[in-house]
Amino acid sequence: MDFTKLKAALSILGKAELGAPLVIVMVLSMLILPLPAFALDLLFTFNIAFSLIILLVVVYTLKPLEFASFPTVILLATILRLALNVASTRVVLIEGHKGGDAAGKVIEAFGAFVIGGNFAVGLVVFAILVIINFMVVTKGAGRIAEVGARFTLDAMPGKQMAIDADLNAGLLTQDQARERRAEVATEADFYGSMDGASKFVRGDAIAGIIILFVNMLGGLAIGVIQHDLSFADAGKIYVLLSIGDGLVAQIPSLLLSVASALVVTKVGSTSENIGQQVSAQLFANPKALTVTAVVVGALGVIPGMPNMVFILLSLVLGGSAYLIEKRHKEVALVAVEYPQDQAQNLAVPESKELGWDDVMPVDVVGLEVGYRLIPLVDKNQGGQLMVRIKGVRKKLSQELGFLIPSVHIRDNLDLSPTTYRISLMGVTVGEADIMPDMEMAINPGRVFGTLKGKACQDPAFGLDAVWIEPSQKDYAQTLGYTVVDPGTVVATHLSHLLQSHAHELFGYEEAHKMLDNLSKTAPKLVEDLVPKTLPLGVVVKVLQNLLQEHVPIRDMRSIVETLAEYGLRSQDPDILTSAVRAALGRLIIHEISGMQDELPVITLDHDLEQLLHKSLQTAGESGVGIEPGLAEQMHTSLQESMQKMEMEGQTAVLLVSSYIRPWLARFVRHSIPGLHVLAYNEIPPDHQIKVVSTVGRRT
Repeated sequence: MDFTKLKAALSILGKAELGAPLVIVMVLSMLILPLPAFALDLLFTFNIAFSLIILLVVVYTLKPLEFASFPTVILLATILRLALNVASTRVVLIEGHKGGDAAGKVIEAFGAFVIGGNFAVGLVVFAILVIINFMVVTKGAGRIAEVGARFTLDAMPGKQMAIDADLNAGLLTQDQARERRAEVATEADFYGSMDGASKFVRGDAIAGIIILFVNMLGGLAIGVIQHDLSFADAGKIYVLLSIGDGLVAQIPSLLLSVASALVVTKVGSTSENIGQQVSAQLFANPKALTVTAVVVGALGVIPGMPNMVFILLSLVLGGSAYLIEKRHKEVALVAVEYPQDQAQNLAVPESKELGWDDVMPVDVVGLEVGYRLIPLVDKNQGGQLMVRIKGVRKKLSQELGFLIPSVHIRDNLDLSPTTYRISLMGVTVGEADIMPDMEMAINPGRVFGTLKGKACQDPAFGLDAVWIEPSQKDYAQTLGYTVVDPGTVVATHLSHLLQSHAHELFGYEEAHKMLDNLSKTAPKLVEDLVPKTLPLGVVVKVLQNLLQEHVPIRDMRSIVETLAEYGLRSQDPDILTSAVRAALGRLIIHEISGMQDELPVITLDHDLEQLLHKSLQTAGESGVGIEPGLAEQMHTSLQESMQKMEMEGQTAVLLVSSYIRPWLARFVRHSIPGLHVLAYNEIPPDHQIKVVSTVGRRT
């Protein structure tokens, strides 16, 4: 005999992908072939155990998507139970006249022991189980699943926008964003499937009622007509067996209905299972237990009441409230004493002379938080802000071309409990209040309703926003709001400030590192530039100028080649910056308009440009020779032209001569943020320009 082939065949049978076909074959067998009583006992026991396993898996599941196959499991369990009903009905009607155990020990036990052999009691118990299952659990779970499916589908656009916002802020990588989008789609599919699966459970409950009465009527007819039993004897045998059969099927059905209800009713935390979530929230407040203990104790002293039971329960509730209150006080005491212990540990037992080690260096980038925001940065408390800040630094470092310094985070008791402060070189550049237990719904410009909450502004971009409860998140997203958590608010604000002040973060050390990296591939180029052609200080100033004008310095090779060429003619950082900008023209245009071949621009009237040119020649690039009235008029016209382009969905670009470009860039940098000022020589030859408006001396 070829044992190798036998082993291979057995291994194939053991593979998981054959599970579904085997279940289908087993169900067909139960529908077609008569089963012995022992096989029925085994299958009924397995059905009860299977339903109990499903219920416990649901209880210990942290979030519904961890059991995404649940709707399919409901279908399989329902089909298995209905097939068992068919098989048991066949055996009851064929073999029932022989005795109570003819249809198996399990049905006999439920018909005789559970209901005491009284079919009237059995009918009442069965009716109660059906009412609980059909009218309460299944109906409620089905309604929740239906509403959950609708709201999940409605919230999908808002969730997608939130993912895109996190991706743009550097809080997510492309792979993480892809996973989040897939999770959102899977969540919508899951709740849609649960909406349909709830109909399986509801139909199963209805089928149980019909099957019971069909079995009773069929058994009475067969017993009286075929086996010549009296009506009373036939009723005693077949009614009890039918009720036992119905109870055996209804108990697993009720367990499955409860499991379905638990899945669709779980809300909130994804780090706790249902048991942990209920115990933490139901017994967190000792006042509720104390009041309940007093009420139950008062009922216990009323004459005629079961005093012992009520008083015993009152003592248990009071003791539980005391233990919970004691635990809360211990936690609060540790929280209060912790700073004092830290101060004692930092106390110096012996005085010593001051030295340079006592002079603390200034943090390049600092983040201070109030004490209520500490959980956001504490990994032990589930805070994710540290990870998000690391993502912000990584994204900005890749975009700008140099390593963003680390962010030093510390708590500051002088701040308001919900305030955070961002500083650069020890100077505060940003500060805001956030609500750590709520979420910010940001109005991106077009929403379809209003939200109840605390009105505020997004600290990064000044957009109108509302602090809302986490339970309103899905509803807010359906209205078009972008909903972000407090950690994302802080990370986005930090990202915006780091990008705006990138030129201040760049210094000699960063320039030296970048030149060292370039020297690994182009050593001669770096050697000829520094210090032969230009001192390092001039190179640093040029790179800072580029960063201040939001030009990335990733293409270090092109920058160094341009500086090496023009450094022989001039060492003026502004002139060198203009030369480098011209060399990086393609990169600058790509950052503004992407892959578009045509660039819509605003230009200056020829007379106005000549006037500015002469004024700068006379007064220098400070621009003090420009008339205040003309400067104000030009500012207003530029702002109007920019708003018009933005209304048409275009990026505002002002195109001028290379001589006046630096002054105009400084002129609009803070007063008209978002307006890009380019020189004619910065436009690549293969790009076309489209003049959409011209700013003149008179408007």
